[in-house]
Amino acid sequence: MGRFLVDVPAEDVRKLDEIAKREGKSRAAVLREAVSNYLEASGKEGFEKYFGLWERHGSTVDGLEYERKLRGEWPGVGDLTPPKKKSKAA
Repeated sequence: MGRFLVDVPAEDVRKLDEIAKREGKSRAAVLREAVSNYLEASGKEGFEKYFGLWERHGSTVDGLEYERKLRGEWPGVGDLTPPKKKSKAA
């Protein structure tokens, strides 16, 4: 396990200590968990890091249902589906 020395603003240290106390962990344990979570999140590429974003923040909204509701507010739009491609005759 590696060690490092870092300067952290006093207000952040205070908040970190509150989290550690609330969760019954040491400050070091909370920092290790934070670093691990950060590295996991930053390792995801492209759209992957956004999949499930609302759910991770407590939203229970169904995205498709939400989209349909918005479309229903626009006259004549409803549930848009792409037109079927015409097959070319041989």
